Amino acid sequence: MTTRIDTRFAELRKQDRSAFVTFLMAGDPDPVTSLAIIKALPKAGADIIEIGMPFTDPMADGRVIQAAGLRALKAGMTLTKTLQMIRDFRKDDDSTPIVLMGYYNPIYIYGVEKFLDDAKAAGIDGLIVVDLPPEEDSELCIPAMKAGLNFIRLATPTTDDKRLPAVLANTSGFVYYVSITGITGSAAANSAAVGEAVGRIKRHTSLPVCVGFGIRTPDAARGIAERSDGAVVGSALVDVLSGSLDAEGKATAETVNAVAGLAASLAEGVRSAKAGEKVCRDFRRTPL
Repeated sequence: MTTRIDTRFAELRKQDRSAFVTFLMAGDPDPVTSLAIIKALPKAGADIIEIGMPFTDPMADGRVIQAAGLRALKAGMTLTKTLQMIRDFRKDDDSTPIVLMGYYNPIYIYGVEKFLDDAKAAGIDGLIVVDLPPEEDSELCIPAMKAGLNFIRLATPTTDDKRLPAVLANTSGFVYYVSITGITGSAAANSAAVGEAVGRIKRHTSLPVCVGFGIRTPDAARGIAERSDGAVVGSALVDVLSGSLDAEGKATAETVNAVAGLAASLAEGVRSAKAGEKVCRDFRRTPL
């Protein structure tokens, strides 16, 4: 089975560049604005879109994304409405890969079998569930794979070579490397250290390795893209979204454009990394 994620990375390999992966919380700051932002992301240069499932206890997330989840919940966002938002997105876009990211509790309450059926029907391509370790693959990972969804696992700076094979065993789509030891938005990624970590992971898998956490600027995105198969940006986009809201936390006329504008500049950073490398390689092959 080939998913949209597999297809997108095959296209990117032909273009000799890394992926730009965006993260936003479903329903932030409200369902209508959230859908408008997500629809704007592919035009802004997003290759893959991660969408957070709002949850009251997001243990891996920092202040910025925690606040986004609370705004979404306050606006009435639910997992059912999140899936409907994806259905609405798919009316106009059937090619951009969509990954749901979050925690197991909402899925468990929804019902695993029903969730997987509904997610697949809605147009979801993959799942990142941060609080389900490999030892619990029978809970969701294996059923998701059987349902035709990629199950994307996190690797971290503390995932050593002994642990890595277990992490990669049932991973598909891509590997998400967390570049820092900490929560989202808590530190900046070190591109040199990331390069070493990505190289180590690639000795264990042929899957693309995307890097997230700590990427906030086009320069940082370019640095990560030079050393990985994709740069994932979440907190910076959510921060810009938050900054565009009015005093009551409501969307303004600037909200969609503010997020899309930053996404476009970050996408340019990612694209310039691989474009620069290709120029250098072509130069070295050119006879003098």
